[in-house]
Amino acid sequence: MQLPRMLQGPYRNLDGDRPLFQLPYTIFTIGTLALPITGLVVSLFVALIYHFEDAIYTHCRVSNYLPSISAAISRVPERYIWRCCIALHSAPRLLMAASYFSFYRRRFAAKLPELVLSGMALLCSLTENSALLLLTYVASTEDYTVHKNCFFVFIVSSLLHMLITCRLWHVINRRYVSPEEVKSYRWKLRLFLFNVSSCVAAAYFFRRHNQHCEAGVYTLFALCEYLVVFSNIAFHGTVYWDFENQMVMVATPPEDKRY
Repeated sequence: MQLPRMLQGPYRNLDGDRPLFQLPYTIFTIGTLALPITGLVVSLFVALIYHFEDAIYTHCRVSNYLPSISAAISRVPERYIWRCCIALHSAPRLLMAASYFSFYRRRFAAKLPELVLSGMALLCSLTENSALLLLTYVASTEDYTVHKNCFFVFIVSSLLHMLITCRLWHVINRRYVSPEEVKSYRWKLRLFLFNVSSCVAAAYFFRRHNQHCEAGVYTLFALCEYLVVFSNIAFHGTVYWDFENQMVMVATPPEDKRY
């Protein structure tokens, strides 16, 4: 990665190939994905301890024991805990998306269909990340329509990204690959199917709750919603095996490329 021209001055005494900062991709992955997990778990804990009645409230006032994610992150301080974690999480996610796109371009240099799918995977990943930011910073209590639409875009782009990724790794898996890549593909497929199942179950319980207002049904919806989010995070976590031996590095450009 080349530094912008305006930042090169202080480092002119360093060797051209010397890194300024480097971090194993595995550590980078763990740190990136720990942020939304931490934000969600802490927000749920705080909501249940300090805002229990408000967090589990339903429009038809039936018995409910778990808050939806939207309810859990809509109050203070939960709102700011979640927003802070997602803000810190979003930028590294862009780097992860770019890393995959570069990886696919090398793997499928001579295969046009897979190259097109690689571009679609990148677009879906960017859309997913943008929708997550929007639904995070526009709470359901502030503008329910915008929040709901962003959540819908997040789910659709997430599922499309998973589907395309599984397809690309199915093509990769036809040839000899490392044990880590085989493990990564299998877990990607399992987590995609689990995520789809959780989405379907969440939609069913949400519709059933709105139609019949049965006690405990909204709790089942909230539980399925948690599973959707955690399986989504776990799917992105398979990058741990994909770039296990890679480094995230910031370095000064070589002398012959300086201006």
